[in-house]
Amino acid sequence: MKKWIKLLIIILSILILVIGIIVGVYIYRIKTAKIDITFNNLEVEFNDKVSVSSFIKFINGKIIDDYKINTTELGSQEINFQYINDDNIKINYSFNIEVVDKTPPLIWLNDTFSLPVGSDTKLEEVIMCGDNYDSRPNCFVEGDYDLNTIGKYPLTYRAIDNSNNEANKNFILNVYEPKKYSNNYSVKTNFDDIVNKHKNSKTKIGLDISKWQGEVDFEELKNSGVEFVILRVGGTRGTGGEYFLDEYFERNITEANKYNIPVGIYFYSYASSIKQAKDDAKWVVKQLKDYDISLPVAFDWEDWSNFNTYNVSFYELTEIAKSFMRELEKAGYDTMLYSSKTYLEKIWLETKYDTWLAHYTDKTNYEGKYKFWQLCNNGRVAGINGDVDIDILYLD
Repeated sequence: MKKWIKLLIIILSILILVIGIIVGVYIYRIKTAKIDITFNNLEVEFNDKVSVSSFIKFINGKIIDDYKINTTELGSQEINFQYINDDNIKINYSFNIEVVDKTPPLIWLNDTFSLPVGSDTKLEEVIMCGDNYDSRPNCFVEGDYDLNTIGKYPLTYRAIDNSNNEANKNFILNVYEPKKYSNNYSVKTNFDDIVNKHKNSKTKIGLDISKWQGEVDFEELKNSGVEFVILRVGGTRGTGGEYFLDEYFERNITEANKYNIPVGIYFYSYASSIKQAKDDAKWVVKQLKDYDISLPVAFDWEDWSNFNTYNVSFYELTEIAKSFMRELEKAGYDTMLYSSKTYLEKIWLETKYDTWLAHYTDKTNYEGKYKFWQLCNNGRVAGINGDVDIDILYLD
């Protein structure tokens, strides 16, 4: 019996020795593993889409997880990753990047800005000035002017963000005497003309409708070839204001469902925070629960004339929109962002959600992706007494 114990001890000792040698060799290989990495510029712009490999010019092996890096906070950031080198050894490695903001603020201003004489306002309030990162860039006008005296005043609008990026815009302030103009704009866009021009196997032609269209005859719309409608569900009465239901919404959606016209929805938002946008979305979900909604629910934010008072960056505004759309998505709805071409190009940042483009033209030159195109607001169609927006839906 004692011989077996001695033999077992010897075998275990040999195993331990072998394991020790193997571990030692492995540790030695790791310690002496060849590491050959060279880097590109380790500075990255705020909110840029980058991954680990974006910063690596050369590496003697293959990165195991080339993950995306969060660049939504300025400052230094340590990046840790693993790679298998050319000798098939797994190596842990780290390096530091610097997230910076080098984008100057945006001044929304042409060469001339006009106000009627006697205006009780400040130019810094009515001329939009915002930034991709800073919620409150320093925006101010240089030069003398008098809103109580008719004339043309050469001025400079300056904007400086917290990273000392600066934008300047020279412009002429035109203080004028208001005149009465007759509104005899008579050119209209016939729905049938849009159908003839844009209808094909990959498109549907429809309308977006609110209380401004009054009492709509949905049977006539159906007979006219309207293939979908996007209805305003309602909105809030300003930032933090009470919710209101579009006074024709219940009738509009009931009639659209009755005549089997596919329905999308838009909500006119004044949200100034993620919490408010989520509350908006939850309110919308409650209004839609009893109806058939087969098209997306749109986030419609258009309070650009008061943008300076919101104290949000373009990044923050986009996050507000995304929080609304995420809530709708969680509730089982498709969703999208509504905005005009210029704001999509200059203000809104990229999201994963569909876009409803507003661009009143015969042929849009917007280069981004869009699911819907609102191409006019002076449309005419049987079933609506007056103007209506006409839209195109692009099928997948």
